[in-house]
Amino acid sequence: MSLQLNVPADNSFHPGRPGTGELVPSRYALKIGEIDVMVVSDGVLPLPTKMLGHNADPTVRARWMANQFLPSDAFDWPLNAVVVRSGEQIILLDAGLGLDPDLNLPRAGQLIKRLEAADIDLTSVTDLVLTHLHMDHIGGLLVEGVKEKLRPDLRIHVASAEAKFWEDPDFTYTKMPEGFPDALRATAKRFLSEYRSHLRLFDDEQQVAPGVVARRTGGHTPGHCVIRIASGSDALTFAGDAVFAVGFDQPDWHNGFEHDPEEAARVRINLLRTLSESGELLVATHLPFPSVGRVAAAGDAFRWVPVFWDY
Repeated sequence: MSLQLNVPADNSFHPGRPGTGELVPSRYALKIGEIDVMVVSDGVLPLPTKMLGHNADPTVRARWMANQFLPSDAFDWPLNAVVVRSGEQIILLDAGLGLDPDLNLPRAGQLIKRLEAADIDLTSVTDLVLTHLHMDHIGGLLVEGVKEKLRPDLRIHVASAEAKFWEDPDFTYTKMPEGFPDALRATAKRFLSEYRSHLRLFDDEQQVAPGVVARRTGGHTPGHCVIRIASGSDALTFAGDAVFAVGFDQPDWHNGFEHDPEEAARVRINLLRTLSESGELLVATHLPFPSVGRVAAAGDAFRWVPVFWDY
């Protein structure tokens, strides 16, 4: 791994520069073969702990939280996005929560500011891959002034099943706090209205750039996808919301945002099993920043093995 990215001098991708007075790092760069990758924190989102496993016994869930030294009622979910440079393409994987004043979430929605701090000009982004259309993955595109900064030929890659689902979404099997379904529905509707001409829909798999492939998994949402980045002997999968922090040792627990919890669990287990066998890197939206690590098998469950930071 390497902190400095080997990019042309006229490219706007400069993650080695200092931030904007922040006391903790908010971006982490590495190389996957010849492909440059940077994980960027969008901040944190406070949510009830019940959302991590609403089908679990409350006592068992509380014990798991205690063993992780986490509060029993609510805690901060990390929010991560990824920037990829493959050849001449600069690809953003998910777009963060955005800044909705009605949500009162001042520590989330930091992505656009942090991209600017990393000298990543929005006009340099050629492609955007959305793992799914929940508001914490598309909201950054709806921040005032952002659309005007994006290229007119920007390609936004989304699974066809995802776009279709949000035309009339079904929340029957989710377990969200009050108000969330309405907020998710409204945000997705607005996104589809404003960006429909940029959409590049795919069914099961789409090569976005050399070595960058999006694959629909379903489960979390019908069109949820993961993105695998591979070059030479190196590979990394950005899993979006297929994996949460609790999902390694409790892969059968249902997350409150999952539209098909049982299918989401199957997707999670298959993905973790594959990664444990391959040893490839994993990044996910809601794993603690910088969210770069590997998966090890642990009996019938799994174990998260964070990488040692490379300075």
